Amino acid sequence: MKTFKIFLTSLCFFVASSLYTFADLAPKDYYGEIAKRMVNMLPKYHVLTQRVDDVISAQAWTNVITTYDYDRSVFLKSDIDSFVGRKFLLDDELKKGDVRFAYLVYNTYIERLTERMFYATNFLINAEVDFTKKENYLIDRKQAQWPADKAAAEDHWRKRLTNELLAQIVSAELEANKTTNIFSFADALATARTNLVKRYHQYSQVMKDPDDEQVLQTYLSSVCRAYDPHTDYMSPTLKEDFDIDMNLTLCGVGAVLQLDEGALKIVEIVHGGPLDRDGRIKEGDKIVGVRKSKDAQLEDITWQPMRKTIKKIRGPKGTVVTLEIVPRGDVTGAKRQLVDIVRDEIKLDDMAATGHVEKVVLNGVTNNLGYVYLPSFYGSMDKRPGEKGYRSCAFDVAKYIAEFNAEDVGGLLLDLRGNGGGSLMEAVMLSALFVHSGPVVQVSDAVNSTRALSIPYGNPVAFFKPIVVLTDRASASASEIVAAHLHDTGRAIVLGDARTHGKGTVQTVMRMGPETFGSMKLTTARFYRINGESTQIEGMPADIKLPSPLDALEIGEDKLPNALPFTKIEPARYSLSWNLYTYAKELSRNAEKRLAENDKYQRHLRNIEEIRKVAQRKEVPLDYATRKEMMLADEKLHQDDDNKEEPPSRKRRKKKDSKDVVLSTAFDILADLVRLNGQSKLPGERRWWE
Repeated sequence: MKTFKIFLTSLCFFVASSLYTFADLAPKDYYGEIAKRMVNMLPKYHVLTQRVDDVISAQAWTNVITTYDYDRSVFLKSDIDSFVGRKFLLDDELKKGDVRFAYLVYNTYIERLTERMFYATNFLINAEVDFTKKENYLIDRKQAQWPADKAAAEDHWRKRLTNELLAQIVSAELEANKTTNIFSFADALATARTNLVKRYHQYSQVMKDPDDEQVLQTYLSSVCRAYDPHTDYMSPTLKEDFDIDMNLTLCGVGAVLQLDEGALKIVEIVHGGPLDRDGRIKEGDKIVGVRKSKDAQLEDITWQPMRKTIKKIRGPKGTVVTLEIVPRGDVTGAKRQLVDIVRDEIKLDDMAATGHVEKVVLNGVTNNLGYVYLPSFYGSMDKRPGEKGYRSCAFDVAKYIAEFNAEDVGGLLLDLRGNGGGSLMEAVMLSALFVHSGPVVQVSDAVNSTRALSIPYGNPVAFFKPIVVLTDRASASASEIVAAHLHDTGRAIVLGDARTHGKGTVQTVMRMGPETFGSMKLTTARFYRINGESTQIEGMPADIKLPSPLDALEIGEDKLPNALPFTKIEPARYSLSWNLYTYAKELSRNAEKRLAENDKYQRHLRNIEEIRKVAQRKEVPLDYATRKEMMLADEKLHQDDDNKEEPPSRKRRKKKDSKDVVLSTAFDILADLVRLNGQSKLPGERRWWE
């Protein structure tokens, strides 16, 4: 133990001394010109057309502070008080090209972080931690007060470090109980201390990494995100990565990632990619560690710049990367697992639509029903139909529909779960397979010029039978447009989570001048349903709710800070194509009766509620006995969640999966719709004025 303490003491000294060496950063001369151009572009091109004023200044001020100290653990109240006088002045400063506030906040943050790291390392070396004390640690500190003084800050960090030690020790005991290993509390405590010292050492190293450009990036992005969460400033370095894979986060394992309180949260798994084929990692999980190759060390990546972590995850095809995962819903970060993933290219064929005919027996009647799973709205941008290499999701779905028609299916289940969108024109073309004519979606730009994308009169409909559309919280953008259009025209009934993701905006990337000035990603337009309602925030509500675990998690546009509000415009001129909406209430009643006696579905609902409770947990106990009891219950929940249904992966699209209780229920509802509808077909087209 003496050697252990000597090691930690020297590391503590290194952390403190190294932090002080990089705190003094200042802006380059031309950064002011970048700021002035940004201030001019935002009101001109952003859909809000709002000038950079005191309102934007106040929100930008908040964004800057919380970007550095999201859980109010580093700054003191006196620091915040010293900053607050600038809250309504940032707009004026930016117009003059003054970006010094960015560096004032950053340098103050580094100074305070030095103090916190010094305390943390000393605590981990010397503290005799009382794991029997009945107290709680507040894990959700977004609304907490900043510490009043150094003593208050250190008391918070005492609880924070106790919480982290406790989580690792209990996890070690639970893992030992699964094997023949003997658990030693002393050894587990020593290991936890070592792990945390290394983690905070790395944290300090990461925080000295930012250069003057990254500080500017953070500041100007904070200003942009005062408008909405999708508007952003991209420095030359960030723009370079953006160009590599269009949104910075599509990497060699097939995942769309976002920085979430220091970790990389998996917000979407790319269908057909390595993660999708492997199946062990799920949307909502967080990556906290990466091992670039088998012979490399596992690196804690928390709080590292996202672009650096993504470069570690990327690699040559066929090589192995190890990801350290915290399962979704585990707000404590206690349960972790290592998952080896073989890097691979994501081929278009792996992302393509799939379909088959499913035999569904309901009330003694066998129904042949069509099923199409569409993972994205893909389509060739540089080729025309008939040209070599041309691909279209609408064309691929049409081929399956032709097969369904040949087998005389009674209805179609269109599965859009996990579909994050894609080509807007493909969405219109897909809708055209099911509706005679009329508008599909309305697009309104920054000057309130609204246009409708429509299906021309005389369009040859491909499928005339009833449709149900299955969605979830991860269905976004083009998925919401199609689901809403088929619903609003009476052509389909929507099933799934309470609502879809709720992204109803369009972004455009614009250069700011010379390459060294970077670019801006601006929200330039909004989507609206043909009934005049936006898909922003509200998404597309389900006619019949069939919740998934995603419905219990913090997923959706409404969970993002400064998201644009739900709005309405005048409805487009459209006609109902059918009346399937009239069956929704009876279908829902019938489904409720069936599902009330379905033990598997009831377990599914109970599991979702338990996930919701864990995800909404605000505090955790800091005494060993209570914490162990809590973590045992959480572990069982995670095991249950691992065995529950997911949006269909590549492994299980060829037939209905018994684990996917939502999909099974959706098939039953479609069969019931076919019965209630009397197997009638889509009526012939009427002109709007007839």
